[in-house]
Amino acid sequence: MRDVSIIGIGQTEVGEHWGKSLRHLAGDAVLAAMRDAGVERADALYVGNMLSGELNGQEHLGALIADFVGLRGIEAVKVEAACGSGAAAVRMGYLAVASGLLDVVIVVGVEKMTDQKGPVTTASLAMAADAEYEVVNGVSFVSLNALLMQRYMHEYGVRHEDFAGFPINAHKNAATNPYAMFRKPISLETFKRARMVAAPINLMDSSPVADGAAAVVLAPSDVARKFQPLSVRIIGSANATDALAVHDRRDPLFLSAAALSAQKAYRQAGIGPNDVDFFELHDAFSITAALSLEAAGFAERGRGVYLAKDGEITLGGRIPICTFGGLKARGHPVGATGVYQVVEAVLQLRHQAGPNQVKNARIGMTQNIGGSGATVITHILAAEG
Repeated sequence: MRDVSIIGIGQTEVGEHWGKSLRHLAGDAVLAAMRDAGVERADALYVGNMLSGELNGQEHLGALIADFVGLRGIEAVKVEAACGSGAAAVRMGYLAVASGLLDVVIVVGVEKMTDQKGPVTTASLAMAADAEYEVVNGVSFVSLNALLMQRYMHEYGVRHEDFAGFPINAHKNAATNPYAMFRKPISLETFKRARMVAAPINLMDSSPVADGAAAVVLAPSDVARKFQPLSVRIIGSANATDALAVHDRRDPLFLSAAALSAQKAYRQAGIGPNDVDFFELHDAFSITAALSLEAAGFAERGRGVYLAKDGEITLGGRIPICTFGGLKARGHPVGATGVYQVVEAVLQLRHQAGPNQVKNARIGMTQNIGGSGATVITHILAAEG
């Protein structure tokens, strides 16, 4: 197996792009990544996407986007793993280059969600749950996470306002991210006053529906410097799964797929949680952020929420998370999110994060979750040199 590096990155602003189609969003991100890498061709294109068929009436994205960006003829496929589709596509690209079969691979995550009405998008997102045992009973992702949050609060004696540090940190970081959807800080009072969505989850606990695309270019590490003097190496990559339905899991309050995915990535990278300088986690809901920190080894069971409450997740804290706003404030175009996380990690490791820079960042971790924890993909990245 060969070492693999990221030699180019590109992203679009996250928001409501009513004037741009799915192919245009993806094309903008791909072409930006190609310019950054200094490449004109690639051996393959992998597209992370969840909902293009349901929301855009368009499947067959690999060929569509390859042709649109001037790469007609290359291998190109769509990769789907619910909200984890972006990172799943990055892993497919990583494996293709690491195996030696391909040399230059482009990965793009793209989602166009805001053209449909809310109920249509909510129903489409629910397809990542168990259709026969969860969705048939009217479950939505916010209701599933509300049940998890209620149980967490009961088990560990946590108050709802104890979770406020997660969205407060995300919005503070997004305020200086030009690609973020919500660039305005929020206060504890804003969190407390927010409209309830599914008790105890309120609007500030929830990531927004959004449009956006992000892309990376991958190449063997031994030639990466020929393309990009600021290349970043992928030193850990792992995918793990759990039962699709939450009620089928042995312990609903422990994201076992996240733990297994993180442990595999740690072993491959030869590091542990204490070596990670920042963590781009999947904060689709505040409860997910707390559970992810615990599963990945940054906090004991029931203590993840206190990392936020005590300020340990800020840019200057013990384990900075969501350094550009995360899903909550950067936005969550579901199939693109995992690639946005990797792009943001590369910016940190290149020391190009501007006001969002984590001091002396050398190792970063990203974790993208599909569904309510059924698929989890972890990547660990390291600065070259």
